[in-house]
Amino acid sequence: MQITNTFAREKQVFQPIDPSNVRLYVCGPTVYDRAHIGNARPVVVFDTLFRLLRHVYGAEHVTYARNITDVDDKIIAAARENGETIDALTRRTTEAFHADMGALNALKPSVEPCATQHIDDMVALIQRLVDSDHAYAAEGHVLFSVPSDPEYGQLSRRDREEMVAGARVEVAPYKRDPADFVLWKPAQDGEPGWDSPWGRGRPGWHIECSAMSAKHLGTSFDIHGGGQDLIFPHHENEIAQSHCGTDGQFARYWMHNGYLVVNGEKMSKSLGNFFTVKELLDEGWAGEAIRLVLLSAQYRQPLDFNRDKLADATANLNRLYTALRSAAEVTPAPDVGAPEALATALADDLNTPEALAQLYEAGHALNKAENAAETARAKATLLAGARLLGLLEQDPEAWFKGGADDAEADEIERLIAERNQARKTKDFATADRIRDELKARGIVLEDGPGGTSWKRER
Repeated sequence: MQITNTFAREKQVFQPIDPSNVRLYVCGPTVYDRAHIGNARPVVVFDTLFRLLRHVYGAEHVTYARNITDVDDKIIAAARENGETIDALTRRTTEAFHADMGALNALKPSVEPCATQHIDDMVALIQRLVDSDHAYAAEGHVLFSVPSDPEYGQLSRRDREEMVAGARVEVAPYKRDPADFVLWKPAQDGEPGWDSPWGRGRPGWHIECSAMSAKHLGTSFDIHGGGQDLIFPHHENEIAQSHCGTDGQFARYWMHNGYLVVNGEKMSKSLGNFFTVKELLDEGWAGEAIRLVLLSAQYRQPLDFNRDKLADATANLNRLYTALRSAAEVTPAPDVGAPEALATALADDLNTPEALAQLYEAGHALNKAENAAETARAKATLLAGARLLGLLEQDPEAWFKGGADDAEADEIERLIAERNQARKTKDFATADRIRDELKARGIVLEDGPGGTSWKRER
């Protein structure tokens, strides 16, 4: 298995610290609003990596930690604007995040620590940094001393001027150096805060991930992931804090997914090309189609996301589900794994475009199967490959019926029965009217030797 290590700037063979305990940490959401499609890309990318690691090392030997940032300036501002408590906001948006990512077939991480549940761990880490002269207290703040770490900047490889400008650091008279960043800040009246040796306050963003990863994965673990936008300053600062505040190596490999744009432009509400996962789901796009688009480009490359690609992804999924639907009466053969070429593609730095090509080949093989034994094996192969990619996780009938509830399904079946009766009596005008009415609702009827089936147009 090979991955591109951002720190080393090259593709490397992945060698876990302990193959019986492979550990992955990914920066999770700041829960102040619904997740947009750009937020969804790292979730899907690292969910696919999680699935691959479980496939290679065994599910019981992989720990995936993804945090929830539930204390932050954006959260405080959003709660104030919405007129709700911070607890209510973070609880509501965390539940929404879980629902949206669940619709994309993202597995739950092994552990999902919340920042507010780890304040003591953060205070302890900050204290170690102060005691070792890597941090200092000033006017209720505690700041990391960037000049105290001679290795600072190795991840992003920026010069000092670029780092200061890129971090958008606050100019403050209490800073010893312009590049120094906040580990602890005083809480204002009405803001969440916790007691600490430096007064009542709350942690800075960067210290949260250092403390939570150490708590759940140890001070040395295998892979740290996130979006490319986090390389600097967030991940650079995590490395400095963790290297200077613990005896561990921190992360051995760093993986970063590329940017997502919409129709060639950065997402922006002013451009009208900004949308959340929930908005796309409400438009009728399937979560699996969204996931398929997010996997259509190699994770390190930029991804141009648009509705045309969603339509193409839906068509591809329709073909795969049609193959499974045609083999509905056949039980998949036991002990059949994913196509070797698909697994090999994923093991080559998550080459998802090639893995998807192999998945489509597996669907083609199922369509070509000439007997029950071939069909059973081909079906098992397709499903195993899809499982690695987080696809084809619905029953084919449920897929084609597009989430219709029991009442709607019963109504459609009643109309189909009326149409069939009209056809028997040669009342073709009524039969055509029913078909047209259903088609106007996005319901397509398919007449075959076994009767009439229906599916929702996607």
